[in-house]
Amino acid sequence: MKMTSAFANKMIRKLKEDKEFYLNKEREGYVYVASLDETPVIPDYNYSEVAAKLEEIDLQIVKIKHALNLVNATNKVLVSGREYTIDEILVRMAQLSQRKITLDDMRKQQPKTRINSGPYSAKKAVPEYQYINYDLDLIKKEYEKIDNEIALMQLALDRFNQTFEFEV
Repeated sequence: MKMTSAFANKMIRKLKEDKEFYLNKEREGYVYVASLDETPVIPDYNYSEVAAKLEEIDLQIVKIKHALNLVNATNKVLVSGREYTIDEILVRMAQLSQRKITLDDMRKQQPKTRINSGPYSAKKAVPEYQYINYDLDLIKKEYEKIDNEIALMQLALDRFNQTFEFEV
């Protein structure tokens, strides 16, 4: 069967939902409670059928994920003049996202901030200040550069995921 990465991920989500349905059916059906003086209401549960269905779903997930991993490891896309495999883009985007968080915190800092040290600050005669130790304009530019790079990677990844077909 031919599919795109986007479709494969949707199929995996659907299969996981199906698996959860059968796991829930198993949890609710493998035991039941009945009083000695009543006719028991036995849940509709058959271990062999449920186990076979769970195994079938797991094997389908394995096949799709394996095909997806091969596609991600062997196919390349061009981003800002540089070739990346899909798995490289995913790793690089995670790295850049972490860096972006730090830069976001840094770009929000004031060049000089008075430090309030709690209830004892009234006893101190001289206030303390916190100063940034970097070029705020440079940090803002770096933040924008990384944000743009992540966006370009995401666009390339989205285009690939929606258009590249592979066999499962």
